[in-house]
Amino acid sequence: MISDDVQGFEAAMVVLPCSELDETLSFFTERLGFRVEAIYPADSPRVAVVSGYGLRIQLERGSEGAPGVIRLRCTNLGAGKGSPKELRAPNGTRIELVEADPPLVMPRVEPSFVLSESSEEATWGTGRAGMRYRDLVPDHQGGFLVASHIQIPDGGPVPDYVHFHKIRFQMIYCYKGWVRVVYEDQGPPFILKAGDCVLQPPRIRHRVLESSPGLEVIEIGCPADHVTFADYDLDLPTPTERPQRSFEGQRFVRHEAAAASWQPWRVEGFDCRDTGITAATGGLASVRIARRNRTPPEILYRHDAELLFMFVLDGSLDLRVEGHHSHHLVPGMAFVLPASVGHGFSGCSSDLELLEVAFPAAFATNRV
Repeated sequence: MISDDVQGFEAAMVVLPCSELDETLSFFTERLGFRVEAIYPADSPRVAVVSGYGLRIQLERGSEGAPGVIRLRCTNLGAGKGSPKELRAPNGTRIELVEADPPLVMPRVEPSFVLSESSEEATWGTGRAGMRYRDLVPDHQGGFLVASHIQIPDGGPVPDYVHFHKIRFQMIYCYKGWVRVVYEDQGPPFILKAGDCVLQPPRIRHRVLESSPGLEVIEIGCPADHVTFADYDLDLPTPTERPQRSFEGQRFVRHEAAAASWQPWRVEGFDCRDTGITAATGGLASVRIARRNRTPPEILYRHDAELLFMFVLDGSLDLRVEGHHSHHLVPGMAFVLPASVGHGFSGCSSDLELLEVAFPAAFATNRV
């Protein structure tokens, strides 16, 4: 009989430490037949959840502890007065009682000026589904944001599975090549081409199917540390098509560069195309692609955004930032500009093109 202080169990999970996650994960999936349920973070996995034979196991790289932990997910944790959060078995095994679906915790932005290396100079790692990752904002602005440059060098079918992200914001910009993807309630699979982007609203199920050789995308996620969950019960594409469906207050967006219109940007000498992400997120974030249309004046600007991220898609420029030296930027480099810090663009090549992501969408830019 289950006692009154431990009601509402939904699922059980055994947590096991491992020194090397890749080797241990391969043993459970390839040799024993377990399958991956969740893995995170995508750019450098340290936690993986596998299931099989009625058992779910969470593998944690670099953790210590024996004889292990059993984690019970509860739907009404803390409903009873004085309910325990942890129990201990006679053999020392810890029984952790956790929320079945805890709320997403958003860290506060810790603003700093960040300038990434070029693609050729950067260190790349292997992330989820064998894709190559490099971190464009290593300090993550206090955990608020992760910006990843992702590559699939060889192309062809991608060993992905239907999955979703527990996240506040996530977008994908196709930088080079093409990728075929499919999304829940958004119709049949489609090709995302260079210059296109999508907004992946929270918890929308999706899958990467195949790509061209040399595919490169830029992925922006908020918060930085979020979980990717597999969904083996849902087949994509779904039989229904609901393009206006709300996913936690956001709509799916597919922005196609070929059909986009251009308008003046916030910086003189540039115009931009808006992706529609501002409207789809209710003003949470904006995503724009800016291009030079004439020689910009050599003046400084300040902005009041919570966070402003930019990636050089094409061309080159000299970035001037108050309190820092001037920096020459080439394609593949990214930077974050804190609020109220004077900055300016000079030496802009005629083919200069920038990807800009801002939180929130409504922010002001003023001349210094």
